[in-house]
Amino acid sequence: MVGHRYRVGSVSEPNPEPPIHSAAVDTHCHLFLLDGEPAERVREAREAGVETLVCVGIDPESSRRSLELARTLPGVYATAGMHPHDASGWDERTRTEVEDLLSDALVLAVGECGLDFFRMHSPREAQERALADQVRIARDHDLPLVVHVREAWPEILRLLDEGSAGRVVIHCFSGDEVMARACVERGWFVSFATNVTYPKNDHLRRAAAAIPLDRILVETDSPFLAPQRLRGRDNAPANVVDAIEEIARARDEPVDNVRETTASNAERAFPRLGQALGGLRISSLQ
Repeated sequence: MVGHRYRVGSVSEPNPEPPIHSAAVDTHCHLFLLDGEPAERVREAREAGVETLVCVGIDPESSRRSLELARTLPGVYATAGMHPHDASGWDERTRTEVEDLLSDALVLAVGECGLDFFRMHSPREAQERALADQVRIARDHDLPLVVHVREAWPEILRLLDEGSAGRVVIHCFSGDEVMARACVERGWFVSFATNVTYPKNDHLRRAAAAIPLDRILVETDSPFLAPQRLRGRDNAPANVVDAIEEIARARDEPVDNVRETTASNAERAFPRLGQALGGLRISSLQ
């Protein structure tokens, strides 16, 4: 497959080294919110070296749409969940709708869920109830949890700890290096969006430099948070390379190393993704 690099030994070598996935992964985008045809955005991403996209649902309807896109667009995967902005609508019906989607192997995680005490589009109690329920769903289905958090760090730590959340991806990390370390200490993955390129966001660059690279993911959150060079325009999955380059600068590491490691991290953060890509590698080598 174009954009994948493999380390393969000679024909006579009995145990070749495992393949390396070196194409970039956008672990969080909303294709259903982008202008234009999703297929065109995926094509543009591939041209930029971004072959894998996780289209993240924010309610049952968009979660179903994300799965539809994953079924029709190679390299696209989905999640299913309820965003804290819409937490007031979380009930038994929406819970069932979200859970029903999780049986599809293309659905990698539960979420986007979490807490947002900045916008407060849903009351705090509703947000906490919806999050706690989705933590249970993720645990019951042995799936990762994609977590949105804004101005609610103490509460998010408490609720995830109380719920014994397992594999967690902190989406669009907004904290400082102390909070980044707190997340890593819990075994969570920390995902940096393309707003890591903004001049005012030194705290994000310090956080990216302060934690092990093997806990870092990258994302666009497109169509939101276009990188600095495109401020004022809609973001797109192709631009995740901006986040990779900025993190490489912050860590004083080669861009290739950051790209390859964050791609590998995505497979560990989302086990179904690792299984899918592993199967593709095997097929390509046969």
